[in-house]
Amino acid sequence: MQGTFIISRIDLKKTLLSLGISDASVEGMLNMLNKSHRHVNAVVFVGMLQKLGLKSRSITNILRRMGVDDTTITEISNALDEEKIQSTYGKVVELIVE
Repeated sequence: MQGTFIISRIDLKKTLLSLGISDASVEGMLNMLNKSHRHVNAVVFVGMLQKLGLKSRSITNILRRMGVDDTTITEISNALDEEKIQSTYGKVVELIVE
């Protein structure tokens, strides 16, 4: 997964607002992006969008508007899923095998 994809703050804000995300949530996300000097890993970016409550279809559309191809979108999604799986290893679970 390589490449740089760019979206303007204004376009991102308009898109998120049109998808029903509150202005306060959008501003919170934009502030987080500012703290990272407006550069963020694609997996982190998608994670942020998920935390806003966006569904996969909406996230895919945002990435496509940014010029991300479908193969890369799939790679981003797979990487995010892998991160979620790895984060659950630290949780205590009970497993019974009979």
